[in-house]
Amino acid sequence: MVKIVNSLFNYFPCLRVVYFFITITLLASCATYEKYPESGYAVASWYGSEFHGRPTSSGEIFNMYSFTCAHKEFPFGTRLKVTNLSNNKAVSCLVNDRGPFITGRDIDLSYAAADEIGLIGKGTSRVRIEHMGRDTAYVKEVIFLTNTGPFAVQVGSFRELSNAVRLKEVLELRFDKVHINEVEMKGGRVYRVRIGKFLKTEEAFRLARSLADEGYSVFIVGYDDRI
Repeated sequence: MVKIVNSLFNYFPCLRVVYFFITITLLASCATYEKYPESGYAVASWYGSEFHGRPTSSGEIFNMYSFTCAHKEFPFGTRLKVTNLSNNKAVSCLVNDRGPFITGRDIDLSYAAADEIGLIGKGTSRVRIEHMGRDTAYVKEVIFLTNTGPFAVQVGSFRELSNAVRLKEVLELRFDKVHINEVEMKGGRVYRVRIGKFLKTEEAFRLARSLADEGYSVFIVGYDDRI
């Protein structure tokens, strides 16, 4: 059967393109957009001026005065109700970043969200987290920049190396073969954060679709040995 299909591809090259897009469409139909960890109790901390104006893991610029937060699992765009158990004050905040990465802490609130529930002075507090739904506008589409392998999945592109390193560290918590690809552009050097080397389109797309569902802006690109 495989020989017959390959023969058809050789005689009718256009069929290969049709097959490629049918496969991608079928894989996309299996995507799941609502994935939530369990609501429950956690330890909250906060972050502010050190990261103000820098890109978050979702690609948005961190604004310490907006009601946002960082979590390791909730998809970007998830709205959480966070209640400080020490004073019963609550705040609603939007997940647009990954973190915290300090042992014993589960959620990082922006300065504004932390101030709303009296967390600033204390630094950390036991909280209750409840998810309140998700803004599905955060779900992204996978963009193909090539259909010729081998492939890599690009998750971010930055002018500052520190921002690329931060995203790389975030992704390495869950994925192997995360690397930074450096290229010279007209405007200067660019640091691209990519995952893996995939020989099959389906393998690259499966990972890319999962990341896009979470809210990452992803591209399937050609693998570059210059890392």
